[in-house]
Amino acid sequence: MRDNSSATTLIRPVVPSRQSVGLWWGLLGVAAFSFTVPFTKVAVASLSPLFIGSGRAVVAAALAAFALALTRQRLPRGTQWVRLAVVAAGIVVGFPLLTSFALTTTPASHGAVVIALLPAATATAAVLRGRERPRLAFWLITGAGALAAIGFASMQSGGFGQLHWADVLLLGAVVAAAIGYSEGGLLARELGAWQTVSWALVLASPLMVFLTAVSVAQQPPSGTPLQWASFAYLGVVSMFLGFFAWYRGLAIGPMAQVSQIQLIQPVLSICWAGLLLGEALTWTTVIGGIAVILCAGAAVRVRVRVRLKPAPAQRADRHATKHLEPVKD
Repeated sequence: MRDNSSATTLIRPVVPSRQSVGLWWGLLGVAAFSFTVPFTKVAVASLSPLFIGSGRAVVAAALAAFALALTRQRLPRGTQWVRLAVVAAGIVVGFPLLTSFALTTTPASHGAVVIALLPAATATAAVLRGRERPRLAFWLITGAGALAAIGFASMQSGGFGQLHWADVLLLGAVVAAAIGYSEGGLLARELGAWQTVSWALVLASPLMVFLTAVSVAQQPPSGTPLQWASFAYLGVVSMFLGFFAWYRGLAIGPMAQVSQIQLIQPVLSICWAGLLLGEALTWTTVIGGIAVILCAGAAVRVRVRVRLKPAPAQRADRHATKHLEPVKD
């Protein structure tokens, strides 16, 4: 019995190791997403925003269809298709197209600050979708974050109450992604994490192929090697492989900790905009970014602390991990 007890003791250190693996996968996914805004800004210099927003989804859908066929995933059933349509509308259609058009006229660092509202927006969408009743502090902090993002955008546009149309598009992109993330997070418990994203891409592919064809007919794509490389990154990594790492991290868990890594994404995006695009970082950008990130982090932490329970989260993690087994990273 002592040997068995000793063996049990030796297994205990594996738990923190598994948690650290989840955090590293989550960090890898966030690092992949952090290049999305700067590389979109590079691509829209010559390529049509409609082509970028739709074409990258077509590239990702082709990869998703191949992965689903290779691993012989079962087809979604019944209302799962409707829910997949919601996910597709948010993260496949809405967010890519809206950000592509917005970044034709606004700096990447500016876009990163507005998009920093995404974690709090996702938490809000999850609260509404899950019919939770969080404390008043959650709504106050989330509202403060929204006001900080809108205030920053207004100041950059020439004064309070003077939002540029690009800011409206960015805020719309945040709402679209938040809805897609929250619904996708719930659906991933049934279909699996990466499978949910892949089915959403495949479902949206007819529309995205049509939009790509329209954009090519209107403006034949022509760009530099760097712009085409940026487009390739958006299609292969931002729309596909990045989700593999991100949802793998969430599946391994703990979800409450891994999900908060997303808060560093706007910081990384702003850094890449300065290093790769040579954009100057003004005090307004720095202060606005810090305010939005702090509010988003506080809102996520309030919701996690009040509503998430360890046992169901662990069961969801194990279920999601089981769905990920067919694909070896």
